[in-house]
Amino acid sequence: MTSETTIVVVEDEAQIAAAVAARLRAEGHRVEVAGSGPDGVALCRAVDPDLVVLDWMLPGFDGIEACRQIQADRPVPVLFLTARGSESDILVGLGIGADDYLTKPFSPRELVARVAAILRRSTRAAGAAGGGGVGGAAAVPAVLVGALAVDVDGRRVTRSGAEVHLTPTEFDLLAALVARPDRAFTRDELLAAVWDWRGGGGSTRTVDSHVAALRRKLGPGAVRTVQRHGYALGDGA
Repeated sequence: MTSETTIVVVEDEAQIAAAVAARLRAEGHRVEVAGSGPDGVALCRAVDPDLVVLDWMLPGFDGIEACRQIQADRPVPVLFLTARGSESDILVGLGIGADDYLTKPFSPRELVARVAAILRRSTRAAGAAGGGGVGGAAAVPAVLVGALAVDVDGRRVTRSGAEVHLTPTEFDLLAALVARPDRAFTRDELLAAVWDWRGGGGSTRTVDSHVAALRRKLGPGAVRTVQRHGYALGDGA
Protein backbone atom coordinates (compact mmCIF):
# COMPACT_ATOMS: atom_id res chain seq x y z
CA MET A 1 0.00 0.00 0.00
CA THR A 2 1.10 3.57 -0.60
CA SER A 3 1.03 6.65 1.60
CA GLU A 4 -2.18 7.63 -0.23
CA THR A 5 -4.07 5.08 1.88
CA THR A 6 -5.64 6.86 4.86
CA ILE A 7 -6.54 4.95 8.01
CA VAL A 8 -8.42 6.39 10.98
CA VAL A 9 -7.69 4.76 14.35
CA VAL A 10 -10.37 5.35 17.01
CA GLU A 11 -8.99 4.13 20.35
CA ASP A 12 -9.22 5.77 23.78
CA GLU A 13 -6.22 3.98 25.30
CA ALA A 14 -3.38 6.27 24.27
CA GLN A 15 -0.67 3.60 24.45
CA ILE A 16 -2.60 1.20 22.20
CA ALA A 17 -3.55 3.99 19.79
CA ALA A 18 0.06 5.13 19.51
CA ALA A 19 1.34 1.60 18.94
CA VAL A 20 -1.27 0.83 16.27
CA ALA A 21 -0.68 4.14 14.51
CA ALA A 22 3.10 3.73 14.55
CA ARG A 23 2.91 0.22 13.10
CA LEU A 24 0.52 1.25 10.33
CA ARG A 25 2.61 4.32 9.48
CA ALA A 26 5.64 2.05 9.20
CA GLU A 27 3.68 0.14 6.54
CA GLY A 28 3.30 3.36 4.51
CA HIS A 29 -0.19 4.43 5.50
CA ARG A 30 -1.32 7.88 6.49
CA VAL A 31 -2.85 7.50 9.97
CA GLU A 32 -5.14 9.85 11.91
CA VAL A 33 -6.16 9.14 15.52
CA ALA A 34 -9.25 9.95 17.58
CA GLY A 35 -9.95 9.05 21.21
CA SER A 36 -13.75 8.94 21.46
CA GLY A 37 -16.79 7.84 19.49
CA PRO A 38 -17.94 11.36 18.54
CA ASP A 39 -14.39 12.46 17.66
CA GLY A 40 -13.93 9.35 15.53
CA VAL A 41 -17.10 10.03 13.54
CA ALA A 42 -16.10 13.67 13.04
CA LEU A 43 -12.59 12.68 11.96
CA CYS A 44 -13.93 10.19 9.42
CA ARG A 45 -16.16 12.90 7.96
CA ALA A 46 -13.17 15.22 7.71
CA VAL A 47 -10.55 12.91 6.15
CA ASP A 48 -12.67 10.35 4.21
CA PRO A 49 -10.53 7.31 5.18
CA ASP A 50 -9.95 4.09 3.26
CA LEU A 51 -10.24 2.04 6.48
CA VAL A 52 -11.26 2.60 10.10
CA VAL A 53 -9.66 0.70 12.99
CA LEU A 54 -12.31 1.08 15.68
CA ASP A 55 -12.24 0.16 19.36
CA TRP A 56 -15.43 -1.30 20.80
CA MET A 57 -15.45 0.48 24.17
CA LEU A 58 -15.15 4.25 23.72
CA PRO A 59 -16.14 7.38 25.65
CA GLY A 60 -18.95 9.52 24.27
CA PHE A 61 -20.61 6.56 22.59
CA ASP A 62 -19.33 3.09 21.88
CA GLY A 63 -17.82 1.63 18.73
CA ILE A 64 -21.14 0.12 17.65
CA GLU A 65 -22.78 3.55 17.47
CA ALA A 66 -19.64 5.03 15.90
CA CYS A 67 -19.71 2.31 13.23
CA ARG A 68 -23.40 2.98 12.52
CA GLN A 69 -22.77 6.69 12.03
CA ILE A 70 -19.61 6.19 9.96
CA GLN A 71 -21.35 3.67 7.70
CA ALA A 72 -24.41 5.91 7.36
CA ASP A 73 -22.24 8.65 5.87
CA ARG A 74 -20.31 6.39 3.49
CA PRO A 75 -19.64 2.65 3.34
CA VAL A 76 -16.05 2.21 4.55
CA PRO A 77 -14.23 -0.93 5.75
CA VAL A 78 -14.14 -1.16 9.55
CA LEU A 79 -11.82 -3.37 11.61
CA PHE A 80 -13.06 -3.69 15.18
CA LEU A 81 -10.66 -4.00 18.09
CA THR A 82 -12.45 -5.65 20.97
CA ALA A 83 -11.83 -7.17 24.36
CA ARG A 84 -15.32 -8.68 24.18
CA GLY A 85 -15.02 -12.28 23.13
CA SER A 86 -18.56 -13.63 22.97
CA GLU A 87 -19.89 -14.62 19.56
CA SER A 88 -23.09 -12.63 20.07
CA ASP A 89 -21.11 -9.42 20.63
CA ILE A 90 -18.93 -10.06 17.59
CA LEU A 91 -21.96 -10.79 15.41
CA VAL A 92 -23.46 -7.44 16.43
CA GLY A 93 -20.35 -5.72 15.05
CA LEU A 94 -20.32 -7.75 11.86
CA GLY A 95 -24.06 -7.28 11.48
CA ILE A 96 -23.86 -3.49 11.37
CA GLY A 97 -21.22 -3.47 8.66
CA ALA A 98 -17.83 -4.11 10.26
CA ASP A 99 -15.61 -6.05 7.88
CA ASP A 100 -13.46 -7.86 10.42
CA TYR A 101 -12.38 -7.82 14.04
CA LEU A 102 -9.38 -8.51 16.25
CA THR A 103 -9.69 -9.58 19.87
CA LYS A 104 -7.33 -7.90 22.33
CA PRO A 105 -4.54 -8.64 22.94
CA PHE A 106 -3.45 -9.04 19.31
CA SER A 107 -0.08 -9.22 17.59
CA PRO A 108 1.12 -6.27 15.47
CA ARG A 109 1.85 -8.76 12.69
CA GLU A 110 -1.73 -9.96 12.61
CA LEU A 111 -3.02 -6.37 12.68
CA VAL A 112 -0.93 -5.51 9.61
CA ALA A 113 -2.05 -8.68 7.81
CA ARG A 114 -5.73 -8.03 8.53
CA VAL A 115 -5.49 -4.39 7.41
CA ALA A 116 -3.72 -5.35 4.17
CA ALA A 117 -6.28 -8.08 3.43
CA ILE A 118 -9.25 -5.75 4.09
CA LEU A 119 -7.80 -3.07 1.81
CA ARG A 120 -7.25 -5.62 -0.96
CA ARG A 121 -10.83 -6.88 -0.63
CA SER A 122 -12.32 -3.39 -0.62
CA THR A 123 -10.29 -2.52 -3.75
CA ARG A 124 -11.67 -5.61 -5.51
CA ALA A 125 -15.20 -4.76 -4.40
CA ALA A 126 -14.85 -1.18 -5.66
CA GLY A 127 -13.55 -2.46 -9.00
CA ALA A 128 -16.52 -4.78 -9.38
CA ALA A 129 -18.97 -2.02 -8.47
CA GLY A 130 -17.37 0.23 -11.07
CA GLY A 131 -17.55 -2.38 -13.82
CA GLY A 132 -13.84 -3.02 -13.73
CA GLY A 133 -13.91 -6.29 -15.67
CA VAL A 134 -11.78 -7.19 -18.65
CA GLY A 135 -13.10 -5.55 -21.84
CA GLY A 136 -14.76 -7.98 -24.21
CA ALA A 137 -14.72 -10.87 -21.74
CA ALA A 138 -17.90 -12.90 -21.50
CA ALA A 139 -19.75 -12.50 -18.22
CA VAL A 140 -19.58 -15.52 -15.93
CA PRO A 141 -23.12 -16.62 -15.04
CA ALA A 142 -24.21 -16.50 -11.43
CA VAL A 143 -23.72 -19.68 -9.43
CA LEU A 144 -27.02 -21.04 -8.13
CA VAL A 145 -26.93 -22.55 -4.65
CA GLY A 146 -30.45 -23.43 -3.56
CA ALA A 147 -32.28 -20.09 -3.21
CA LEU A 148 -29.01 -18.18 -3.59
CA ALA A 149 -27.54 -16.72 -6.77
CA VAL A 150 -23.87 -15.76 -6.38
CA ASP A 151 -22.47 -13.42 -9.04
CA VAL A 152 -18.74 -13.80 -8.40
CA ASP A 153 -17.60 -11.29 -11.04
CA GLY A 154 -20.13 -8.66 -9.98
CA ARG A 155 -19.73 -9.48 -6.28
CA ARG A 156 -23.49 -9.65 -5.74
CA VAL A 157 -25.63 -12.18 -3.92
CA THR A 158 -29.39 -12.54 -4.15
CA ARG A 159 -31.65 -14.79 -2.12
CA SER A 160 -34.97 -15.67 -3.76
CA GLY A 161 -34.41 -12.68 -6.03
CA ALA A 162 -33.72 -10.14 -3.25
CA GLU A 163 -30.22 -8.70 -3.03
CA VAL A 164 -28.33 -9.39 0.20
CA HIS A 165 -25.61 -7.00 1.33
CA LEU A 166 -22.37 -8.74 2.29
CA THR A 167 -19.19 -7.08 3.47
CA PRO A 168 -16.13 -7.65 1.25
CA THR A 169 -14.85 -10.23 3.74
CA GLU A 170 -18.15 -12.11 3.85
CA PHE A 171 -18.35 -12.16 0.07
CA ASP A 172 -14.79 -13.47 -0.30
CA LEU A 173 -15.53 -16.23 2.22
CA LEU A 174 -18.64 -17.25 0.30
CA ALA A 175 -16.80 -17.03 -3.03
CA ALA A 176 -14.05 -19.32 -1.74
CA LEU A 177 -16.66 -21.96 -0.87
CA VAL A 178 -18.56 -21.45 -4.14
CA ALA A 179 -15.37 -21.93 -6.18
CA ARG A 180 -14.99 -25.48 -4.82
CA PRO A 181 -18.53 -26.60 -3.95
CA ASP A 182 -17.52 -30.23 -3.53
CA ARG A 183 -14.65 -29.48 -1.15
CA ALA A 184 -14.54 -29.13 2.63
CA PHE A 185 -12.06 -26.49 3.83
CA THR A 186 -10.24 -26.43 7.13
CA ARG A 187 -10.32 -23.16 9.06
CA ASP A 188 -6.62 -22.63 8.38
CA GLU A 189 -7.22 -23.06 4.64
CA LEU A 190 -9.98 -20.44 4.75
CA LEU A 191 -7.77 -18.07 6.75
CA ALA A 192 -5.13 -18.38 4.04
CA ALA A 193 -7.58 -18.06 1.13
CA VAL A 194 -9.71 -15.20 2.47
CA TRP A 195 -7.59 -13.38 5.05
CA ASP A 196 -4.15 -14.13 3.55
CA TRP A 197 -3.23 -15.22 7.05
CA ARG A 198 -0.78 -18.09 7.39
CA GLY A 199 0.12 -17.67 11.02
CA GLY A 200 -0.46 -21.28 11.96
CA GLY A 201 -3.52 -21.22 14.18
CA GLY A 202 -4.70 -18.97 16.95
CA SER A 203 -6.99 -16.97 14.65
CA THR A 204 -9.41 -19.61 13.45
CA ARG A 205 -12.25 -18.27 15.60
CA THR A 206 -12.63 -15.37 13.19
CA VAL A 207 -13.63 -17.91 10.52
CA ASP A 208 -16.36 -19.27 12.82
CA SER A 209 -17.68 -15.76 13.49
CA HIS A 210 -17.86 -14.87 9.80
CA VAL A 211 -19.55 -18.18 8.97
CA ALA A 212 -22.14 -17.38 11.65
CA ALA A 213 -22.63 -13.93 10.09
CA LEU A 214 -23.10 -15.48 6.64
CA ARG A 215 -25.66 -17.93 7.98
CA ARG A 216 -27.57 -15.11 9.64
CA LYS A 217 -27.76 -13.18 6.36
CA LEU A 218 -28.16 -16.07 3.89
CA GLY A 219 -29.88 -18.76 5.91
CA PRO A 220 -28.54 -21.57 8.11
CA GLY A 221 -27.98 -23.89 5.15
CA ALA A 222 -25.67 -21.57 3.23
CA VAL A 223 -22.55 -23.01 4.86
CA ARG A 224 -22.28 -26.57 6.07
CA THR A 225 -20.19 -27.56 9.10
CA VAL A 226 -17.96 -30.58 8.52
CA GLN A 227 -17.34 -32.07 11.93
CA ARG A 228 -13.71 -32.19 13.09
CA HIS A 229 -12.64 -30.54 9.83
CA GLY A 230 -14.12 -27.16 8.91
CA TYR A 231 -16.71 -25.83 6.47
CA ALA A 232 -18.14 -26.47 3.02
CA LEU A 233 -20.77 -24.89 0.81
CA GLY A 234 -24.28 -25.82 1.88
CA ASP A 235 -27.51 -26.03 -0.06
CA GLY A 236 -28.28 -22.31 0.24
CA ALA A 237 -31.48 -22.82 2.24
